Amino acid sequence: MTVDLAFINIAEAAQLIAARKLSPVEYTDALLARIGTFEPQLNAFITITADLARTQARLAEAEIMAGRYRGPLHGIPFALKDIYDTRGILTSGGSKVGLGNIPARDATTTRMLNDAGAVLLGKLQTHEFALGGPSFDLPWPPSRNPWHLEHFTGGSSSGSGAALAAGLIPASLGSDTGGSIRGPASFCGLAGLMPTSGLVSRAGVIPNSFTFDHCGPMARTVEDCAILLQAIAGYDPLDAGSIPSEIPNYRAALSGGIKGLRIGVLRHYWEEDFPTHPDLKRAMEEAIEVFKQLGAVVEDCRTRPPRDSFDTKIVIAESEIYSIHYANLKSRPGDFGRDFLGRSLFACLFQASDYVQASREHRCIIAEMRPLYEKYDVLLTIGFGPAPRLDEHKTANFLQKPHAFTPANVTGGPSLAIANGFSNGLPLGMQIIGRPFDEATVLRVGHAYQQATDWHTRHPRLVSGAAQPAVTPKGNEPVAADLDAATRDFVLSTARRAGLNLDEYQAAILLETAPFALAIAERVRKPRSRSEEPALVFRFPNTATPSG
Repeated sequence: MTVDLAFINIAEAAQLIAARKLSPVEYTDALLARIGTFEPQLNAFITITADLARTQARLAEAEIMAGRYRGPLHGIPFALKDIYDTRGILTSGGSKVGLGNIPARDATTTRMLNDAGAVLLGKLQTHEFALGGPSFDLPWPPSRNPWHLEHFTGGSSSGSGAALAAGLIPASLGSDTGGSIRGPASFCGLAGLMPTSGLVSRAGVIPNSFTFDHCGPMARTVEDCAILLQAIAGYDPLDAGSIPSEIPNYRAALSGGIKGLRIGVLRHYWEEDFPTHPDLKRAMEEAIEVFKQLGAVVEDCRTRPPRDSFDTKIVIAESEIYSIHYANLKSRPGDFGRDFLGRSLFACLFQASDYVQASREHRCIIAEMRPLYEKYDVLLTIGFGPAPRLDEHKTANFLQKPHAFTPANVTGGPSLAIANGFSNGLPLGMQIIGRPFDEATVLRVGHAYQQATDWHTRHPRLVSGAAQPAVTPKGNEPVAADLDAATRDFVLSTARRAGLNLDEYQAAILLETAPFALAIAERVRKPRSRSEEPALVFRFPNTATPSG
């Protein structure tokens, strides 16, 4: 073979495998060797499943040679974010709390990829329980960005970003509650799709937020994301949030170009709402010109301020993850990392009425998208980039600096992140947002852009045998909050009433974030009519039999 197996795309590899010009065993061995060479620099994996991968690769090869080809993922290596259950294999959630978690069954999506004949290379690093940022106090060190090893991959699908960009794997499944697929895709120069809420099963995936969690594909091209989505989309009765829907042929829908498609540009995101690097601003303007040259009809549009979506998401999602881990937060808070505590403890300050008010706001935000969906085929705005250094991370920035990914989690439709430039050798990203269940159009727009540009074809250059550069965390100790005595007493007494037994350090973490959490709660306490419904209203399907 003369093909570079490290950076061959799924679509290309599948064609070679189907034609019996590429052996799944050869492909798997090549990537396992590359993992052995570069994983010490990257910290991408939590568990490498080399023996299982070779067994699955041999089976795939035997089936293909016998004429039993299953489709474009047959014999294709992949890896999973370590929140996806894998039968008999550690699913840690990236946490000391999860060190003994050996699932008895696969997640639905794990099973679907197994059924497609894919080959599992291992489980990938994640921020603790898919929350927070890069932490140096967990059982595994944070992943490094292959474009510059002292920089952040994005999170929480951090290992997915590192492994894909470095050519260790061609495919991964991540999760996205507030940007956790799209952030690493932006920072690492990849393609990452957050599908519509309910399209892809979350059964058997460690939850972050029941309301906002999405499972989805990460790869190096949009076409590869379409191939992965085809394998994992569909109704699953094991997921209470799963929604029956017609599944189109996503890959076939990529063709045809985008001439005449209507693209609404959320320019206010980078000109008004979010601090944005000048190189990313320039990349967005250049991307807009590419879409115009491809024949799309492009014009600026607006949504409500993204801060509203951020506040809504924080009250709902952090209340949910706090509830999910409540028993362990009570009994063993010291077994969680500093970042997880800084992102979850403050939820004890939210009241039940805050959760309901946020859910009411959630319903309003979703409803307000209808005019935009009617006017535009997709919306375009910024992603992330360039990636910051790992040692610049500060937990409290999460509550102080909202970002451009959260609104799409709240509105619930598909959102694709792809590379649209570079800044000093680090990738830049943009976001293509679509109508609910219209992944086909979102993918078509992203694919058209990739066909017209070459950002996605660039790869980082890693040096075999190079030492991992030292990164010394600094400046992320809890900063004393400027709280009056009454507020401080309220925060600490509320935590005690919630059953939290915090030591001095853990209490300082809570006190640091408390002012921001209390301000968010105050903003969601808007006057509302008694009859205004939340987004979580349940309705039975119409099962009445028409009278004859």
